[in-house]
Amino acid sequence: AIGQFSEAIAVMLFYRVGEIFEDLAIENSKKSITNLLDIRPEYANLELNGKLQQVKPELLNKGDIIIVNPGEKIAVDGVVESGEAYLNTAALTGETKPLLVTKDSQVLSGMIVENSALRIRVSKEYKDSTVVKILELVQNASEKKTKTENFITKFSQIYTPVIVISAIMLASIPPLFLGQEFQVWLYRALIFLVISCPCALVISIPLSYFGGIGASSRAGILVKGSNYLEALSQAKSVIFDKTGTLTRGEFFVTQIIPANGVSKKEIVKLAAIAESSSPHPIARSIVKNYPGNIARVSNVEELVGLGVRAEYQGDTISVGNMKLMNKLHIDGVSTIEDTTGTVVYVALNNEYFGAIEVSDMIKTDAKVAIQGLKNVGIDNVTMLTGDKKIVGESVAEKLAIPNVRTELLPQDKVTEVEKIKSEIGDKGKVIFVGDGLNDTPVLASADVGVAMGALGSDAAVEVADVVLMKDNPTAVTKAIKIARKTKVIVWENIIFALVVKAIFLLIGALGIATMWEAVFADVGVTFIAILNALRLLKIKEENEKINKYPHSKTEKYKVEVNEA
Repeated sequence: AIGQFSEAIAVMLFYRVGEIFEDLAIENSKKSITNLLDIRPEYANLELNGKLQQVKPELLNKGDIIIVNPGEKIAVDGVVESGEAYLNTAALTGETKPLLVTKDSQVLSGMIVENSALRIRVSKEYKDSTVVKILELVQNASEKKTKTENFITKFSQIYTPVIVISAIMLASIPPLFLGQEFQVWLYRALIFLVISCPCALVISIPLSYFGGIGASSRAGILVKGSNYLEALSQAKSVIFDKTGTLTRGEFFVTQIIPANGVSKKEIVKLAAIAESSSPHPIARSIVKNYPGNIARVSNVEELVGLGVRAEYQGDTISVGNMKLMNKLHIDGVSTIEDTTGTVVYVALNNEYFGAIEVSDMIKTDAKVAIQGLKNVGIDNVTMLTGDKKIVGESVAEKLAIPNVRTELLPQDKVTEVEKIKSEIGDKGKVIFVGDGLNDTPVLASADVGVAMGALGSDAAVEVADVVLMKDNPTAVTKAIKIARKTKVIVWENIIFALVVKAIFLLIGALGIATMWEAVFADVGVTFIAILNALRLLKIKEENEKINKYPHSKTEKYKVEVNEA
């Protein structure tokens, strides 16, 4: 009809070339993540009747014994029964330093044994293992869209028919009502159609977020959806739980204060017996500090935010904080003043027996993490803790954290997060970072809940929006940097595509642009936008220099309990 055969061939050729490049770019982005998470084990060496049998990981059951030789991947989560080896955890955590494991160490699927065989007892079936969790998180991440992605999708649904109608009007109105040549305006309408194709936006924006999620995964940060990546980019306030997040969560006994007539050994024995079934780090430290055998207890009652009570040989042992002692109306309790540790009080049959002071160690990279947040413009940092005021303020002072809330019960932490969210309002998002052990309600209440080092916690992985595979608070800053970089690239693509298309639409309607320019305005712009989006897949993890800032350390004391 218009006789432009060479341009028609060129359009088809360039479109095909453009499609090939687009497919390669998208495939490259997917392959990057696939390679990153290529940790799925293909087999396991099952020990059966004294012989080894190679089986699929899906066939393993809890309690099975598997042998993992050097160079092999651990098929499922488990506990080391025997052996000692270094593990390569880079595929899970991004950490290049080998991890030493010995008897009773917990190991995760996807880790690679480097130097010596391990005998491992299976603790989780394959479908519940860490490898499957990671793959599911990344694969499902694309389902949760950002507001920008949803807007572009809705926009294209309206934009496309409007453009088609506009092209029809452009081709028909001038010839019908102004006496213009139909062939000329049909050509201009076709140019208009080619230029106006929204491919650059529809393809590059989801690809940008996909790349951001991939870059995060490479850094050991699992983001459950692009909506959470966008929320991270808008972070204005970061809230940390103290224990297990900023501190190591590895408590040790620093002081034992017995009541009159009671030995130190007796106090620790009672506390260890009552706390023997508790998973809390303080409880574990007390149990570990008792050298004797721990007798079985009955009727153990966990009192949230207070402590624990247990029955032992007809007696009732109460172990907990001062609030528990007050609730039970126990007299003669000696308070320990000016201590930066946590004090655990012990009573037998509501008679005060003494107190045990335990202390936690601040993580060596915690101060780097707080400074890192300030470097990216987040000064509103808060620490929440159930510890008493003097303990919380001491840790906050060492880490230069401006805001601290102490003596909080789990429900109080939720209230504090809601309060901070109302203070921030529409200015940005509130991020909560916890270790996932007792933080699930708070993780759910924040704009973005971040569980740190929580791959072993099913509840945390389920509730958290972001999972940090490293037990390292500096990863929070890294996640925010990647999210902001992603947002910048998304808006670069939006502005670039709209500006170029607007210019070419105008000159196309005026008859200045030819089909060659139209092809560039569509295929060329799309290809450039895709290449820009792929920059996210090249983000390298920055090597944090731990020694850049002075570390806060807590001295460790060894308290013997075999004294009279």
